[in-house]
Amino acid sequence: MAHAHAQVRIKRAYDPPAPDDGTRILVDRLWPRGLKKSNAAISQWMKEIAPSTELRKWFAHDPARWEEFRRRYEAELGTHSELVSELRSMTRKGPVTLIYAAHDAEHNQAVVLRDVLLH
Repeated sequence: MAHAHAQVRIKRAYDPPAPDDGTRILVDRLWPRGLKKSNAAISQWMKEIAPSTELRKWFAHDPARWEEFRRRYEAELGTHSELVSELRSMTRKGPVTLIYAAHDAEHNQAVVLRDVLLH
């Protein structure tokens, strides 16, 4: 299972796509502002796996709320087990890059999702 870390990456939607990204999956509920679909190289947009609108608004990318956000989002992911399974099976086929739009690279749903996928 140790090799799985190389299989799941996270990347901002505004960073240029790279050949080694593999399958690029947007995990935001909203399309990233100002991003052209033609430039995004998104393989799949999994809106449903993103945090609920209520949770996203409550969190508002406040690092002080990070631990509670993680806990709540992991609970939400528990209700989307079929999507999590689908993502896991993609990671077994090759690299997967979870794409997010937030400015904060350490406190966003892609970080939580990657951890869930790797455990």
